[in-house]
Amino acid sequence: MNNLFNNYYELVAMILFIIGLMILLLQKNLIKKIIGLNIMDTSVFLFLASKGYIAGRLSPIIREGQTDASLYINPLPSGLVLTGIVVAVSTTAFALALSLRWYQQYHTLDIDGTVLKNLIKKS
Repeated sequence: MNNLFNNYYELVAMILFIIGLMILLLQKNLIKKIIGLNIMDTSVFLFLASKGYIAGRLSPIIREGQTDASLYINPLPSGLVLTGIVVAVSTTAFALALSLRWYQQYHTLDIDGTVLKNLIKKS
């Protein structure tokens, strides 16, 4: 149990992921689903960033006379987080654009059986 509290970043990331997953599964509003997906993305970024950090090590910028790789943190998780943030922002923008078109077409943002029945009747 003590080890769980020492890794509180991972614990917070797991809790955020579960909150985002519950929002994604339980809400019918499309905007709320997009928010839940963003919470899940953020929790993954927090988890990767916390795994990439090592206390007592330097940022991966070579300084004068320090060429030993064991003195630096691994820059790969930071790069993955930055790439993931770019992908998450573009996915969110695309999802919001689709939800805008959904609202213009059906005058609702709720995804429930009545909207799906109207889709089936129109086709």
